[in-house]
Amino acid sequence: MRRGEGGFSLVSAIFLLVMITAAGAFMVRVSGVQRTTTTFALLGPKAYHAARSGIEWNLHRALTVPGSCPVGPPTTTSFALTEGGLAGFAVTVTCESEIHVEGASTETLYRFTSLAEWGAFGDRDYVSRRLETRITDAS
Repeated sequence: MRRGEGGFSLVSAIFLLVMITAAGAFMVRVSGVQRTTTTFALLGPKAYHAARSGIEWNLHRALTVPGSCPVGPPTTTSFALTEGGLAGFAVTVTCESEIHVEGASTETLYRFTSLAEWGAFGDRDYVSRRLETRITDAS
């Protein structure tokens, strides 16, 4: 037996061990990215619909409850959604209105803003959507 041939299997074993460890670390990283992508793919549309529900709530309130959206500085209301698929979203709605006179007609112009948030800003799973709409009470 020659002395120069010893230790080759040790080098191969270390190489294989390092490669398997690197492949495992890569798979864990890809799995984490995939989880985050899936979470945002699910929470993004929910945040949109939560913000939209805030707009619709504000619209209904402004047109049916006198004085809920007075002329002047904007009014802001915050609430948490607790039912169904939108449970857990915090919604902040703002209503602004102004009177517009054109000729003999007087109209109220409304501007609604709704911000829906899941989690806290800076968190890994934080998602938010902001919607804005403008309407008038003209017939």
